[in-house]
Amino acid sequence: MEELIERINFLARKAKESGLTAEEKEEQQKLRAEYIKLFREGFKKNYLENMYIVDEKGNKTKVTKK
Repeated sequence: MEELIERINFLARKAKESGLTAEEKEEQQKLRAEYIKLFREGFKKNYLENMYIVDEKGNKTKVTKK
């Protein structure tokens, strides 16, 4: 994941400084899509799967996907 972020940042800096080739633009889009996919999976695993709703009586109910 760290290497992915480093490459995304490198391409972003290069785009600001001198512009990107068509191949680099395509690579940048693919890397960003991969990063978003990994971020969402991590968020779901670390937060949403461990979330509960507590009602007025103190009963805990696990949050489920609709």
